[in-house]
Amino acid sequence: MSKKLYYFNINGLAESIRYILHYGGHDFEDIRYDRSKWPIQSVIDTLPYGQVPLYEENGKKLNQSLAIARYVASQSGLLPSGLWEQAVLDAAVHNIYDFWNKNNIREYMYADAERKAAMKKQVLEELVPFYFSRFENELKSNNGHFGGKLTWADFIFVGIIETANLFYSENIENNYPTVASLVKTVQNLPRVKEYISKRGPYGI
Repeated sequence: MSKKLYYFNINGLAESIRYILHYGGHDFEDIRYDRSKWPIQSVIDTLPYGQVPLYEENGKKLNQSLAIARYVASQSGLLPSGLWEQAVLDAAVHNIYDFWNKNNIREYMYADAERKAAMKKQVLEELVPFYFSRFENELKSNNGHFGGKLTWADFIFVGIIETANLFYSENIENNYPTVASLVKTVQNLPRVKEYISKRGPYGI
């Protein structure tokens, strides 16, 4: 079965998908573009909605990072069978993305130093305390996971945390011990750990 994942050479919205694919032992082609050279029109013209990540399996294409992650999770034992449990995890990943989208990283990337400092301050003093106090409580009450055990929502969360840490040069999980423990749990899963060691650190 031919599997390909297209994204930039950075963690961003695709790293959680990469983690899930490695965790599940999938053989896939990890196709990466140089973000500094984007947009590449010849590539954009092949994308259903002109954006990545894009997942391809046997010639069929799937866009939208959460749809991709949920699909590959279903092939990796990371999606519960119960409809209610699935809905709970869907809510969790949308809560995680609510946090991420309010960071407005696109603006942050191109802002001047003064604006970046103001945006980062708001994230660290307002967004992180609001969301991460709630994430912490949810994880505490569910055995350290969003669904009571390891699921795709945990991978989504860790991917977003790592991306925020990359852009802000912080460790935003440090004040939230259950969150920090989950990050380490995912990063130390054998196949994920091996991938991280070969991948090396990201830069921006």
